[in-house]
Amino acid sequence: MPANQARTWGDRPLGFAHRGARTEERENTIVAFRRALDLGARGLESDAWLTSDGVVVLDHDGVLGPIWRRRSIAATPRRDLPGHIPSLDDLYAACGSGFELSLDVKDSRALEGIVAAAREAGAATRLWLCSSDWRPMAAWRALVPEARLVESTNLSSMLEGPRLRLAALRESGIDAVNLHRSEWNAEVLREVRAAGLLGLAWDVQSARRLSEVIALGIDALYCDDVALMTRTIGDAEPASPRGLKAADLRYGPDDDEGLTDDEVS
Repeated sequence: MPANQARTWGDRPLGFAHRGARTEERENTIVAFRRALDLGARGLESDAWLTSDGVVVLDHDGVLGPIWRRRSIAATPRRDLPGHIPSLDDLYAACGSGFELSLDVKDSRALEGIVAAAREAGAATRLWLCSSDWRPMAAWRALVPEARLVESTNLSSMLEGPRLRLAALRESGIDAVNLHRSEWNAEVLREVRAAGLLGLAWDVQSARRLSEVIALGIDALYCDDVALMTRTIGDAEPASPRGLKAADLRYGPDDDEGLTDDEVS
């Protein structure tokens, strides 16, 4: 089981500002990231790509230019990128390192540069590395033992069954599962917790949805409206550090109270 899967941020969920304060500023820019932190966000989220000359930059799609003249970031040197696209080094230089950072690693070649930049900033223990495929991520554990590894997935893709997938994640050193907020309920969260993993919810955009996942006891969430997110999290009733009551977690493989794979999927 991963040694770093426990919460370290208190009795309320960790809120990630999705692409910065994108409801107020241009997404994935230093201005948007600074604004998110000013609004009280404890985490920032972005997508990491590698330029043709080996610089880790933050952008959602990884493509540049109009549709009739598209080019990829991977085929473009850093000097030729639009000025609003920051590098990871730019982010740490402008915003410091006092926040959690969730990065969707869109180009696996960027991993080495991500780790180097985070370590240089003294922020590797606050790094959350996300991917939709846990299998190559298993090799990341040895490369960056201090970071958290997150599989961003959905229940329908767990063809082997949720319990087997969660067990494989645990054995491979993955720390967390990131599901769309509509897929989370008490039973699914109980299964994730029983596997020793953290539960993350994405696309949590309204006050109602925020309140629902907070009440459920989710560990972390992603939201576009940073002011709403920080206010709702701050006003919420504190949860236990692991969300659900300890009694809800004490069942083993022979306990019929847990979900079957068919019930989860």
